[in-house]
Amino acid sequence: MALPNEPRKTLILTGASRGIGHATVKRFSSAGWRVITCSRHAFPEDCPWEAGPEDHIQLDLADLDSTTAAIGEMRRRLEADGSRLNALVNNAAISPKGPDGSRLGSIDTAAEDWMTVFRVNFFAPILLGRGLIEELKAVRGAVVNVTSIAGSRVHPFAGAAYATSKAALAALTREMAHDFGPYGVRVNAIAPGEIDTAILSPGTDKLIEQIPLRRLGTPEEVARVIHVLCTEASSYVTGAEIAINGGQHV
Repeated sequence: MALPNEPRKTLILTGASRGIGHATVKRFSSAGWRVITCSRHAFPEDCPWEAGPEDHIQLDLADLDSTTAAIGEMRRRLEADGSRLNALVNNAAISPKGPDGSRLGSIDTAAEDWMTVFRVNFFAPILLGRGLIEELKAVRGAVVNVTSIAGSRVHPFAGAAYATSKAALAALTREMAHDFGPYGVRVNAIAPGEIDTAILSPGTDKLIEQIPLRRLGTPEEVARVIHVLCTEASSYVTGAEIAINGGQHV
């Protein structure tokens, strides 16, 4: 929790409406952070989160103009009450599916789907990161990019466009760490494996046999690692991609 005279820390989070994103909102909020959420959807009227729509920005990360405009809005929200941007978490991602939720491979993924996936999963993180670099520099903040176990191997459910965009995001994380580092801004990535969310693909339960811990991960377990990467607990960690998969990568 923040000390009485310590400025409240602020997180900007994309893809906040469910799963890992929703758990991340709760984890940071419980630690006293202000969380500015971003998603394609307007703030839901029935959401009990007390921050409400004043800390929510509706934007379409697949639209570069929308993303650019949102950066200006983020700055305005921060300046309105003198908030400082301590962390940016790029969690939003899309993974198109075929009929009945089937996996789309490199041959059968439409060209426009490739473009849309990369705009959301890859281009948005660098546009937001460099667009907010002055705010991050001011407090030696942190960036966390959410990649995936699918970025390092062919996955039975994640499609080719999603997987390659996550592999590219892992490489981008290293480049950003190199470029942002001299300004005191740390950039890391987390690579979740099979996490128990509402959008699990049918058959995921069979993958448990390949996981040494013999269970799915929880969004809360992922959110805790994100929180550590945004705090002084990881003050000398940058350019890393941390696997959160119960040992599935071994």
